[in-house]
Amino acid sequence: MPGAGQVQVLVDGPLATVILRQDGKFNAMSRAMWRALRDAFASLPKSDAIRCIVVRGHGAHFCAGGDISEYVSFRFERASLSNFHEREVWDALQAMLDCDIPIVAGIDGNCMGAGLEIASCCDIRMATAGARFGAPIARLGFPMAPRELDLVMRAVGPMTARQFLLEADVLDAHRMHALGFLTRVVGDAEFEARVQQTQQRICALAPLAARMNKRSIRALLIAQAGHAPMGLAGAAAKEQPVLDCLVAKAYDYADSPEHREGIGAFLAKRRPQF
Repeated sequence: MPGAGQVQVLVDGPLATVILRQDGKFNAMSRAMWRALRDAFASLPKSDAIRCIVVRGHGAHFCAGGDISEYVSFRFERASLSNFHEREVWDALQAMLDCDIPIVAGIDGNCMGAGLEIASCCDIRMATAGARFGAPIARLGFPMAPRELDLVMRAVGPMTARQFLLEADVLDAHRMHALGFLTRVVGDAEFEARVQQTQQRICALAPLAARMNKRSIRALLIAQAGHAPMGLAGAAAKEQPVLDCLVAKAYDYADSPEHREGIGAFLAKRRPQF
């Protein structure tokens, strides 16, 4: 049924869990789910109340791609097709990219197309050994939208992006780990425990430092993407203003409670309380 599926947000103390769910379709993303994903990230508090977000699929799969049952209703007209990719899909992905809170992807089963794009927005990506990755949309007769391709290509690398899109190939978790897309691959039996350990480690660390690191990484990646075709000298010249802006605000945390607590706890040989 068009518009089926949902994105659930569960909050437990400093942890938020975002669950992609569409029963019977391996959590394929419907248009309503893209809008709900955007709203989920846009509505998260800007304070330090949430320190870690885990994105995962309901049941045995992360996300099998887009909900193809909806495609006939909008894909064959240029304006509606453009609106889907440039507004509905990209607004959701941009909301994830703009999020200053560390995001962990917990990936099991299929992580295809839309799922690969969502995972590409996450900071740490964990998967079971049985997870499968790809974007076999050439079988459906259309290319990947440019913004989405840029996102995926930066996450998986140009050669793997070509393999996904030109061969419609599907890779396993160990191969994606070797390529640098996955942070770690774990067995099915230990997957839940390892996801919990990761989120607990993040939640125990300084939230201000995490947010500042994410902002700096985001700004530098944007700067690098903007001058990718240029030679090294030109690239350095273009990147310098971004670095100057970062340096101008880089040390505003000097007198912050977190900074004092972290250093003080180390010197006192105790666990910091952030």
